[in-house]
Amino acid sequence: WSSANDIGRKAAAANLADIFAMGATPTALLVGLSLPESTPVKWVLELADGLSSEAELVNVSVVGGDIVRSETITISVTALGELQGRAPILRSGAQQGDVVAVAGRLGWAQAGLLMLQRGFRSPRNLVSAHRVPTPPYDLAQTGRSAHAMIDVSDGLVSDLGHIARASNVGIHIDCSSLEVPDELAATASAFAGDAMEWILNGGDDHAFAATFSDALSVPAGWQIIGHVTSELAGVYVDGELQVTHGWDHFAK
Repeated sequence: WSSANDIGRKAAAANLADIFAMGATPTALLVGLSLPESTPVKWVLELADGLSSEAELVNVSVVGGDIVRSETITISVTALGELQGRAPILRSGAQQGDVVAVAGRLGWAQAGLLMLQRGFRSPRNLVSAHRVPTPPYDLAQTGRSAHAMIDVSDGLVSDLGHIARASNVGIHIDCSSLEVPDELAATASAFAGDAMEWILNGGDDHAFAATFSDALSVPAGWQIIGHVTSELAGVYVDGELQVTHGWDHFAK
């Protein structure tokens, strides 16, 4: 489903987003690569091009790493960054009375994955969203006044749950504040899917979710979707406490 270039870009983006989510500025990437000796050189060069092209979007480079022989291909990316004297933005910083906001696309990668699993290569925008995420790096930088922030890699509800538990707060999401793009709505209608489910629980978009002190402190380009309370730690969607449905790396 993905070219080597796509895979390189996605591997870089997933790690760069983590740096931005802590309020830091990325400085470099390190790549550990294991692969069979039969791997075509062309594939490896395309992977390197993908890593480099994504890194260049935020003015950093791949500065080192390691390559070893293996029975399977494994790509391990480490993103380095610096805070330039600022305090890190932690998951544990959300406070009662904060507003919750998001920046970037939600549900697109999930919809694209479902299309690919069904043998389709369109809608192109959705399939591309799965192959190559587009974290809104610029908006993450404007969100450095956030009390807590996270990149949405495993699903909005799942990742906001990390903030809720680390901060010991309740996070409420109002579904009416979550816009359903026409392309998601049309695809859900055509394939008996649920666009709001994709938005709430789909991963791999690498949008950013954060809590801010009040609506006035939310930067332009961010969308307010809820608020923080002192209730039992967890995520509440339209008032109902949620059981996490996002990606679980160790689920059986």
